[in-house]
Amino acid sequence: MTSSGLQPELFENANAALEQALDYPKFRYMGSKHKLLPWIYNNLSDLKFDTVLDGFSGSGAVSYLFKAMGKKVISNDFLNFPAIITKATCENSDTTLDEKDVDHILKNNPGKDNFIKQTFEGIFFTKEDLEFLDLAYWNISKLNNEYKKALALTCLFRSCLKKQPRGVFTVSGDLSNYNDGRRDLKISLKTHFLEQIKIFNSLVFSNGKNHFSVSGDIFEININEKIDLVYFDPPYVPNSDDNCYTKRYHFLEGLSKYWKDEEILYDTKVKKIKKKYTPFSYRSQAIEAFDNLFYKFKNSIIVLSYSDNGFPDLEIIQEILSKYKSEINVIKKPHRYHFGNHAAVKRSEVEEYLIIGK
Repeated sequence: MTSSGLQPELFENANAALEQALDYPKFRYMGSKHKLLPWIYNNLSDLKFDTVLDGFSGSGAVSYLFKAMGKKVISNDFLNFPAIITKATCENSDTTLDEKDVDHILKNNPGKDNFIKQTFEGIFFTKEDLEFLDLAYWNISKLNNEYKKALALTCLFRSCLKKQPRGVFTVSGDLSNYNDGRRDLKISLKTHFLEQIKIFNSLVFSNGKNHFSVSGDIFEININEKIDLVYFDPPYVPNSDDNCYTKRYHFLEGLSKYWKDEEILYDTKVKKIKKKYTPFSYRSQAIEAFDNLFYKFKNSIIVLSYSDNGFPDLEIIQEILSKYKSEINVIKKPHRYHFGNHAAVKRSEVEEYLIIGK
């Protein structure tokens, strides 16, 4: 099965492009920019650029927005599972999952591994759900198309996020205190998965450009072409709590590769994996990291998503960016984040910044 292919009307009509982007499903992902897509679009649509790097792609929503705008998109994240998401939704331009693929994923396979059930029983999900994840991953790994694999894994990721209370993997065991009666918490992961296939199949389209999705250190990424604009939404150090995406989404990161080459911390209650290093997580390194980041991409338009609860503060960010850009524009917007933190916590209410350096 393929999508309808090239849809040029998206890129000729601003409303159509934004509507396409807003069809992108919401991931329960810390710092997600999904609700800010119209704001981001309105402030970037007048800039002249054809090729864009989304350096910290996260949920993939902004990468998908750029694709809907008709741009050539390179997506990167230091975690593996976000790169799989953008491979499925951005790099992929014409491949979907058909009934034969679904039958293959769901068929019984006595030879499958039982690692997930053995490792996470009593921690996350029911026994039946864990058995389904083992079966689904095993069969997905046998698909002979990289985009079908990416799509199917993306459907698994969102299924797990929807069924896990608060959308993070830091709580375990008796989750009755988090059960607010939502359907998402009641239905099986298999049912979630089948519903997600329909959703993600509908997202697949071509804008006539070749896109790329990679996973790696932003400072080591090598791109052999001119990048007109770079968009950064890094895991900057908040003034309270922490910004550890590995801690919150370790289960999805492990699932993305069936925990191959991951060091599992078996002494932790939720069987976390070893934290992935990024200098943006440390106050002692964050200022230098931003300086290095802006220097590396000084020949591109630099767009930074940031907020007033981050370290370093806006004044320092502007000072660093001014070393490489003569014109800096800061657009501000009140915003509330709901995923990753309790909504009632004051830190979830922020002033969001879009910092543009030209």
